[in-house]
Amino acid sequence: MNTVPDMSIWHLISHASLIVQFVMLLLLAASVYSWTIIFQRRALYADARQRADKFDESFWSGGDLNALYESVSRNSNLQGQESIFRAGFKEFLRLREKSIDPDAVMQGVTRAMRIALSQEQQRLEGSLSFLASVGSTSPYVGLFGTVWGIMTSFIGLAKVQQATLAVVAPGIAEALIATAMGLFAAIPAVLAYNRYASSSESLLTRYETFADELSSILHRETHSRQ
Repeated sequence: MNTVPDMSIWHLISHASLIVQFVMLLLLAASVYSWTIIFQRRALYADARQRADKFDESFWSGGDLNALYESVSRNSNLQGQESIFRAGFKEFLRLREKSIDPDAVMQGVTRAMRIALSQEQQRLEGSLSFLASVGSTSPYVGLFGTVWGIMTSFIGLAKVQQATLAVVAPGIAEALIATAMGLFAAIPAVLAYNRYASSSESLLTRYETFADELSSILHRETHSRQ
């Protein structure tokens, strides 16, 4: 009497070959780390938008920029437009005290804001490359595990006299789990990358627009003192 093989997921994984188990473990680790990044990026972009809205309200309220600069400088955790404003206005005050050419002042301000903007870009786009890598490579890693598992199964079939479905099915099923895990890791990573890349681009455009507006305000302030 033939016994029905155990086809539970855990049994198939635990009895897979070492190569297939390694592939599954690699994909599981990539998936866990991807979800960690997804939740971290979600919180980061939400916080960045809130900070930008709050700063815009303060900046465009018509208050004194010097007072705003002092208020911002007291914050040790500057991000986004706050960081760009502080970098640009700090350089503006420093160079203006030296009574140098207004064009040279604005060049220094622009350079300082560009550096701050570059730092913000690195902060916003950090870890997105990992999501892109997981999304593009995980299906192939899973496919490798599947191909290896099926190959191992057929090699095992060559050693038995009678090949039945009960003999073939477990090996093929455990191999296909690797493909399923590859897709499970890749699909959320691709969706998250597309969404967060768009969010990052939107925020950076907002920061660049603010930097241009601040530069125009400081340009008028510098040349009005001539």
